[in-house]
Amino acid sequence: MRRLFLIRHGPTHQSVFTGWRDVPADLSDIAAVARMRDWLPDDAPIISSDLKRCVATADAIAGSRRRLPHDRALREFDFGEWDGLGFDVVGARDPILSRAFWEDPGDVTPPGGESWNQVTTRVTAAVQTHMTTHQGDLIVVAHFGAILCQIAATTGQTPKQMLSQKIDPLSVSELRLDSSGWHLAAVNHAP
Repeated sequence: MRRLFLIRHGPTHQSVFTGWRDVPADLSDIAAVARMRDWLPDDAPIISSDLKRCVATADAIAGSRRRLPHDRALREFDFGEWDGLGFDVVGARDPILSRAFWEDPGDVTPPGGESWNQVTTRVTAAVQTHMTTHQGDLIVVAHFGAILCQIAATTGQTPKQMLSQKIDPLSVSELRLDSSGWHLAAVNHAP
């Protein structure tokens, strides 16, 4: 059996669409960072998205683990023109599109951004590559949307079902791979 630990980066305190904008993580909760670092397996390499909120989180919890190069393919949704805008602003600006984005996610794309299905394809390919390249367990520090897409791919839940799933900053969701395939072991666990 192999395990994939999906860690959401530390809090950003953003209350707007936050995709590829490179905002920092607040890692001032030293106890939470230490609990995460101590809870994860010591022998699993750690990789992150290339956005600084994930890089800083991965560096903070890495400890003596082997730190792999950042991977752009593990980024959050690209919200395109919506990135940095408030939800109410987007709703007023693009009422039909924004409603469809939340009510019928899948192929709905923000202007200049990515759809749920595009993010799932991108992140799944990256995870599969890293699981093939690195034997044993793997720790991935990523984003809310990237983690949701992987859970949905494992459980067969629809994007709309997944949007109600809570994934807190500095939480871990664990997937396990055995001879019968991927299985969900934990979601939104706070060590």
